[in-house]
Amino acid sequence: MALKTYKPRSNGLRFRVSSTFEEITEKKPVKSLTRAVRKNAGRDNTGHISVRQRGGGAKRRYRIIDFRREKDGVEATVKGIAYDPNRSANLALLEYTDGTLAYILAPEGLTVGAKVMSGAKAEATVGNALPLSQIPLGLTVHCVELVPGQGAKLCRSAGNGAQVMARDRDTVTLKLASGEVRIFNARCKATIGAVGNKDWGSIHLGKAGRKRHLGIRPTVRGVAMNPVDHPMGGGEGRTSGGGQPRSPWGQLAKGGKTRKPNKASNKVIVKRRK
Repeated sequence: MALKTYKPRSNGLRFRVSSTFEEITEKKPVKSLTRAVRKNAGRDNTGHISVRQRGGGAKRRYRIIDFRREKDGVEATVKGIAYDPNRSANLALLEYTDGTLAYILAPEGLTVGAKVMSGAKAEATVGNALPLSQIPLGLTVHCVELVPGQGAKLCRSAGNGAQVMARDRDTVTLKLASGEVRIFNARCKATIGAVGNKDWGSIHLGKAGRKRHLGIRPTVRGVAMNPVDHPMGGGEGRTSGGGQPRSPWGQLAKGGKTRKPNKASNKVIVKRRK
């Protein structure tokens, strides 16, 4: 992925950094692999706002992605690289030998015309999905399953990946991008390589309007509100609050642990994240 900057002909272009999209070859999505998305502007089933600062945004369809890779032993050809407005990673359009089309996350280095396959007999090359028991130590993988057959849950964002560290009889140890070392069932599938589009984090929107296109509305600081609206509001003159940062409902916003102490997955975590 390449990035481009702009001459500051306007305030919106002054700090804007965007993608050149030079790796994108599919201009329109395959309609049978998409579905409509109904927006709720951050409201729950009762109509009340459950997530603040949400609303508007450009209309977009959801791309149906094959996170399970269940067509074991069937070779597929990469027909193109596609853009996905719903996530940071790009997509690869696969055409299997039986004519079936499917989207997968495009790993770094996967090109149009490449052959990919899933299953225990597949080679450990970029884009192939294998059980963790069949992946050599030291390789980087993405789209990792937490439960065999459930579909990929981890390492799905742009540039993300995990390293295969060790293998036991029925378990494999991975080091995640966060620094956490975790034990997985050896039958869980993972795809070889890191997710592509690694420069996505360097994109700078440049203006507030592009944030609105994403469906994100403006955020008002708590200290700028009145006491009736926020526990950090009010005070004589300009003030930064004076107390600890809190949510609009009075809950302390910093320093608290958010992970449940008795979570079932604690036993599979060898080392906590950084």
